[in-house]
Amino acid sequence: MNDTATPVTGAYPDKPRLAHLAHAEAHETVELPQLLEHLDPGGRGPAAGQLAADLARRLPTPVAAAAPRRGG
Repeated sequence: MNDTATPVTGAYPDKPRLAHLAHAEAHETVELPQLLEHLDPGGRGPAAGQLAADLARRLPTPVAAAAPRRGG
C-alpha cells in the first residue's frame, strides 16, 4: 500500500441525490418478483415473493388511488 499517494477528493452535495422512480415503475418493480414467485415456487420464488412484499410496504399509497369509501 502506498501511504504517500494523494488522497482522492471531490466536491459532494450536502444532501444525496437519489433517482426517483415513477409510480408505474415502482409498481412494476414489485410485480416482477411476484411473477417469479409464481413461476418458480420450488426455487427462488418464495424469496422473490418476500422481496416483493417488503418493497410493496415501502411504496407510498397515493391519495387519489386509495380505495373508494363504502356506504356513502
